[in-house]
Amino acid sequence: MRTVRFHSYGDPDVLVVDETPKPLPGFGEVLVEVETVGITLPVVRLVRGDGNGGGVPLPAAPGGEVAGRIAAVGAGVTGWCEGQRVTGITIVGAYADFALVPMGFLTAVPDEVDLDDALLLVRSGQVASGVVRCAGVRDGETVLVTAAAGGVGHLAIQLARVAGAGTVIAVVSSAEKREFLLGLGADRVITYEDLRLIAERPVDVVLDGVGGEAQQLCLDVLAPFGRLVSYNGDGAIANVNELRMYAQTVIGFSMAPYFQQRRQEYDENLRNLWSLRASGALRPVISTRLPLERAADAHRMVENRQNLGKIVLRPDLPAS
Repeated sequence: MRTVRFHSYGDPDVLVVDETPKPLPGFGEVLVEVETVGITLPVVRLVRGDGNGGGVPLPAAPGGEVAGRIAAVGAGVTGWCEGQRVTGITIVGAYADFALVPMGFLTAVPDEVDLDDALLLVRSGQVASGVVRCAGVRDGETVLVTAAAGGVGHLAIQLARVAGAGTVIAVVSSAEKREFLLGLGADRVITYEDLRLIAERPVDVVLDGVGGEAQQLCLDVLAPFGRLVSYNGDGAIANVNELRMYAQTVIGFSMAPYFQQRRQEYDENLRNLWSLRASGALRPVISTRLPLERAADAHRMVENRQNLGKIVLRPDLPAS
């Protein structure tokens, strides 16, 4: 079978398609015949290594989000069967024809839900839903969303509106994304340079997927009693005394503790995501579908912030 791997660290061109043995599911695992794979920024960064010549052991096959049908089940697996439509997280080997997924990382996909949509909702949708919930968005509040055109951001805009936001401000790298985001319910679309020009503190809630310097800019426009939820690994250093002076709150969000320690809330969010999609109140967007052989192009698009919504790899697409 085909598996995308990298044998050295570097730019996206280090990704190559190798022929590898079809894996067998171990205890507590299922083998999924992959129909679609999500591209995420953490995996894109993984390929570049740690910046000091190191990283994960090589050769490495990126893990991540997959959706498809169960092809085989391993010993100890209960509640799952061959042919079942699922989405889940792989530790390694997501960019492949077949992938191993631990039983605990699986989610069943309803028959009426497209697998591409399921892939997007179960991960990016859960992150977006989780940060909106953590922020405690109230009716009429102004919500600012960074990385707004990305896989999480474009859903966060819509979910903030569902939660009652009065004004939603989308922050993006390029004004070319304006019409896309206005079509999803944003009231204003600005660039990060525009964010520097906002002098007052008009924003009640920030949902930040960028971090770093952009996060500091977001703190500068956060209103008294405002809340910033960070779900990016590159966080700014917050001045706690300044937060105190404005009665502000900074909240960190990560899927791992949310999935493990708030499973009831996680499951409730997923049911709500399915329902919102079915009603048309939530529209997940796949901007680009590429074959496995173009994994490098997919990574490059994410690095260059070219995506509108999610970029996925489809093993069934021809290489050309």
